[in-house]
Amino acid sequence: MGSTRKTAVVTGVLFLVTEVAAIGGLALYGPVLHDAGYVLGPGTDTRVFLGALSEFVLALAVIGTGVALYPVVKRQNEGAALGYVCGRLLEAAVILVGIISVLSVVTLRRESAAAPGGGGASLVTAADTLVAFHDWTFLFGPNFVLGANTLVLAGLMYRSRLVPRPLAVLGLVGGALICASATAVLFGLYEQVSVAGSLAALPVFAWEVGLAVRLLAKGFTGAGGTGAEGTGAQGAGAEGPGEPAQLPNTPEKWAASPETVGGHSLAPR
Repeated sequence: MGSTRKTAVVTGVLFLVTEVAAIGGLALYGPVLHDAGYVLGPGTDTRVFLGALSEFVLALAVIGTGVALYPVVKRQNEGAALGYVCGRLLEAAVILVGIISVLSVVTLRRESAAAPGGGGASLVTAADTLVAFHDWTFLFGPNFVLGANTLVLAGLMYRSRLVPRPLAVLGLVGGALICASATAVLFGLYEQVSVAGSLAALPVFAWEVGLAVRLLAKGFTGAGGTGAEGTGAQGAGAEGPGEPAQLPNTPEKWAASPETVGGHSLAPR
């Protein structure tokens, strides 16, 4: 298996991990996010801890996708590729801040249980503040930043044809739509976790899952629509699967490495 194929497999697995971890974290956080009296009740701390762990895995996988893809997409546009890595780092950082805010609610609940008789109203207010903090991180991380990252990656994929163009178009639509949806939520047109919000997130979800399946099944394709594993016109003369094609003997190639063209006898005159 060539290095490019390995990169495709790793990236595909990481994208699937992000989807599973994101859904798992949101589901496990349910009690602390939707129960205003959680901080005063018995709590389900283990479930919240599992949700935090799930979102931590999500943050690591988000960073992993950027790092794994960088060697491939930088050949198309190094600036955009670096921007994608930085965007994924920012997205992960916002997710981690949200994790800390939720875990802080658990700390408040435990402290209130250890010291009964404390101000219940103030505890609820503090917990609601932390939950609101998480909600804002959820809007800006997995929505605004995710949308921008999706637009960058899908744009790179569309121009380079590393994946079929219809799939890249789905990413462009999904990235734009989730950014528009996040803007609507920001101005209070509807709730983020709602039917409208879920429908707006569906294309970007389909893009990431479709990209993962494509990379796992077939890997990247070349700019000419052929496999990046050394097949087709771009792969003609390659040493083997996943290796770059051999360039013809040219003055530029000789200048870079005379040995690769048979020594100085082929030097340009």
